[in-house]
Amino acid sequence: MTAAAEVDTFLRHLAIERGLSTNTISAYRRDLALYTAWLGDNGVTAMGDVTPEHISAFVRHLGTREEAPLTSSSIARVTSTVRGFHRFLLDEGEVETDAARDTRPPKLSARLPKAISIDQVERLLAATDGDSVQQLRDKALLELLYATGARVSEAVALNVDDVIDGDVVRLFGKGGKQRIVPVGRFAQAAIEAYLVRARPVLSPRGAATPALFLGLRGQRVSRQNAWLIIRGAAERADLDVEISPHTLRHSFATHLLTGGADVRVVQELLGHASVATTQIYTLVTVDTLRDMYTSAHPRAR
Repeated sequence: MTAAAEVDTFLRHLAIERGLSTNTISAYRRDLALYTAWLGDNGVTAMGDVTPEHISAFVRHLGTREEAPLTSSSIARVTSTVRGFHRFLLDEGEVETDAARDTRPPKLSARLPKAISIDQVERLLAATDGDSVQQLRDKALLELLYATGARVSEAVALNVDDVIDGDVVRLFGKGGKQRIVPVGRFAQAAIEAYLVRARPVLSPRGAATPALFLGLRGQRVSRQNAWLIIRGAAERADLDVEISPHTLRHSFATHLLTGGADVRVVQELLGHASVATTQIYTLVTVDTLRDMYTSAHPRAR
């Protein structure tokens, strides 16, 4: 079997048996295209001929190549993909040994999530105030993102029926894993206003769809459009900070922990598989406490 055929088999396994999303599969495909192209350029055409030395050289190449060397985080992601691919080939009996077993990605420096303050969140949300169809839709989307900590991809994937009794929403995370998250009263009011006054206007403009958030042509709002909505609100709010698609998710987690929420509750709300992923937010709150202590305690400076 050719390397390309083995990659296709692996990707089908990820999609069908592990239920990974289309976007995740696309990322795996790009990583493995990079890997197999490098192998071919270095005279390796069969996966059974790959050695640990080949993989180590490939990982070094990622960070030193002339055409846009990858960052440490990107190298770590590609390395993880390659390790998973070789492990799959061994399990399927396509190779006799796992050449990537001892390969380790570069160490990553701890990067704190970028959250904004409660005041900045309020300014961001206020930037969507208004009675137009678009403003009602944008307000509901941003309020929901901050109220639930949903990923942008999870929010745009919502259907109307996923909003349960107005105060609970059903989110589908990575691998199709479902979680139920409460919705606060501000988000409830914004979603209700959108459903009553805006969505009925947008829906007839396109083909029938169960999607909760609709674009101006009646189609489901895409991740890219949702990001443009967030960025537009940030520009109108004149926030002097960097905004990303995950800003409201990071702020949701940070503000909950600062308010005294248990880290395992936040883990469940965010849909993290491991509490270790959630605990990075505790570093943010510790930094905040340290700053407050330094500025307020008479003998701290």
